[in-house]
Amino acid sequence: MPWCGLVSVLSLIMHSAHAAPAVHPGAIIYQKLCVDCHGAKGQGVDGKYDEPLAGERSVESLAKLIARTMPEDNEGACVGEDAKQVAAYIYDEFYSPAAQQRINPPAVDLSRLTIAQYRASVMDVLGRFPLPPVQPGKPVTKFRQQNPANLGQPGLKATFRGVELPKPGEPVVDTTAKTGIKAKRPNKTIDRIVPGVAFHFGADSPEKEVLEAEQFNTRFDGNIFAEETGVYEFMLKTENGARLWINDEDPDDALIDAWVSNGPEVREEKKSIYLVGGRVYRLVLEHFKFKEKSASIELWWKPPHGVAEIIPQRVLQTGRVPERMIVSTNFPADDRSSGYERGTTISKEWDRSVTDAAVNTAEYVVANLDRLAAVKAGPESREEKLKAFAAEFVATAFRRPLSDEQRQRYVEQWFASSKTPEVAVKRIVLLALQSPQFLYPALQAREKADDFDVASRLALALWDSIPDKDLLTAADAKALHTPEQVRAQAQRMITDPRTKAKIVGFFHHWLDFERAESTSKDPKTFPGFNDEMIADLRESLMLFIDQVVWSEKSDYRDLLQADYLLLNERLGKYYGQPVVGGEFQRIDFDPKQRSGVVTHPYLLASLAYSKQSSPIHRGVFLTRNIVGMALKPPQKAVVFEDAHFNPKLTMREKITELTRSEGCMSCHRMINPLGFSLENFDAVGRWRTKDNNKPVNTVGELTTEDGKLVKLTGPRDIANYVANNPSGHRAFIRHLFNHIAKQQIPAYGPKVMDDLQHSFTANGCNIQKLITDIAVVAARHGVTH
Repeated sequence: MPWCGLVSVLSLIMHSAHAAPAVHPGAIIYQKLCVDCHGAKGQGVDGKYDEPLAGERSVESLAKLIARTMPEDNEGACVGEDAKQVAAYIYDEFYSPAAQQRINPPAVDLSRLTIAQYRASVMDVLGRFPLPPVQPGKPVTKFRQQNPANLGQPGLKATFRGVELPKPGEPVVDTTAKTGIKAKRPNKTIDRIVPGVAFHFGADSPEKEVLEAEQFNTRFDGNIFAEETGVYEFMLKTENGARLWINDEDPDDALIDAWVSNGPEVREEKKSIYLVGGRVYRLVLEHFKFKEKSASIELWWKPPHGVAEIIPQRVLQTGRVPERMIVSTNFPADDRSSGYERGTTISKEWDRSVTDAAVNTAEYVVANLDRLAAVKAGPESREEKLKAFAAEFVATAFRRPLSDEQRQRYVEQWFASSKTPEVAVKRIVLLALQSPQFLYPALQAREKADDFDVASRLALALWDSIPDKDLLTAADAKALHTPEQVRAQAQRMITDPRTKAKIVGFFHHWLDFERAESTSKDPKTFPGFNDEMIADLRESLMLFIDQVVWSEKSDYRDLLQADYLLLNERLGKYYGQPVVGGEFQRIDFDPKQRSGVVTHPYLLASLAYSKQSSPIHRGVFLTRNIVGMALKPPQKAVVFEDAHFNPKLTMREKITELTRSEGCMSCHRMINPLGFSLENFDAVGRWRTKDNNKPVNTVGELTTEDGKLVKLTGPRDIANYVANNPSGHRAFIRHLFNHIAKQQIPAYGPKVMDDLQHSFTANGCNIQKLITDIAVVAARHGVTH
């Protein structure tokens, strides 16, 4: 080739190399039709579409959605090849998980303990030093529970003791200290296990063939399990003397002290106490009859979200557990802008609450110091034992052994500078509970997470608390290095009541129980649908969830596809099913009428108006929480007002008319078909075939995010689609991950969602295994070995 020709070719190559890259044809369309609403990088535009363009649709699905709905003010302007081109551009530039990872690499948010995590952690820090019973005159010893074989029997231990009163002039040979009754001699004592406390003795003593005297006292002894966190109201009903202790054995500090009887009439005494869910608390009840003509005693409670009832056997157990320290300080609410509680907000109010809680805890520790540290007052070794207690307290709060420098800073210097060991301990407790190491467990100076970090994260994920001794022992032995080692610990921990309490919280959020708790119905339209009915429905749903999640199968699909309800006699009568007996029983239905949580009356009633159903509320709930499709906020809020419609219309006809505008239908194309599929249920969740004297129409079509068309004729269709479809699985996984880890999935890597979904499917949609998988991911974040 001539030299001039070679130069020409090289010149052409160099020119080509420096030429501007070709513009993606979809980018031109995006700039013309989309950028005004979605922004140059798909970040969203305030007042138009403020949500970023990101999700899990395929390119094909995006193209179909664009062709059908975009632009909102000019539908049909982008169809065919144009829709495909702009969909491909959007997907590659900012929509796909890979694009999102490139544009805005997600990271685990720096967060403090949530309110629930703070309370549980403080309780479990002090739980390392269980309080022995108060026994005046006896030396302080470590608390040791009874033989496990003697713990956990359902019910309470009841001790009935009769006394025979002396006749005038007879010598007194015995004094019953508990009642103050001077007696001639005690009669025989009877011990038995009772399912609850609801006794009416009349004028006779209990077991009168054995306890012949009319004067007697009774002691009920055991534990009570708090299923949920919140305020519990306890009630005693008796015409006699009675005292109740909850989580306290101090004779002078009864929760309810009704020891002095005011007369023959039955009276009710009430007191409330805050309890942390997933924990067992000491319960002692004493009752006595002296000169009254009759005797009775009933022990009631009103748990959070419940109604007053005699305390059921399922939450009572025999045995003895130590007293627990409960933080009852009021905290400002945690951030829930992402749909789940996160400790990402710091404020003066939060800092003040943390300080108050630390002060209260420090005062509690000092007041019970000798019992907590198992030391006697006076001996020369007492200070060294208190120093050892303080060091163990700080290490427990920090979730790892103390370094020499930390021991000097947090323990030694305070004993050296304080007037008394008690003052030193108080300062140390205050310092530990307000330290970053306790309040910000994710805050670390280490470049790489170590085994103690793994232990801390695993405990927060499953228990919202600190690691137990087994976890710390494993961390110390460097036995939390591999996923298999972490999984083995998680499988052990998942059976703990603290895990079950946390999962109760998940369903509270996922199924939007807060809305359900404020449900009310028009008493004329739905007579008998009262607070007791709502509490029964809530218990019915929680029992159903508990059965599914903690069964051997633990199958997520059963949550959606079960064709039965758990009903008691009252619910059975209201919902047209014969139920005999007071306990909840499984009642089977036509599969077309009931489909798991989707059609449970508790949710259906909450997603309805006081007189009528609400396809919009039900459709939005199904779209976001069950199907897992995103909805943007409406540009203009439209309020349903029944008076504005022809009274002859069905609810479906009214909603169709209300949402027919193109601005509404961009979302209501998804919402309405889902909501209409539940129109066979009235405002309290009862089955119906007519609405306003017209046949109910539940038929519709749903276009899913992956572009599939799902024909709907009722709730069973949507339940079957979600239960067997990866997009439904991903929605459930996302909600559960957020609740357990308190973080977004993308922060843990672009493949985590896919890995969790594949594992979930391979394990037969086992919820317990999914909980374990999520906990392992959360615990091992940042681990490189």
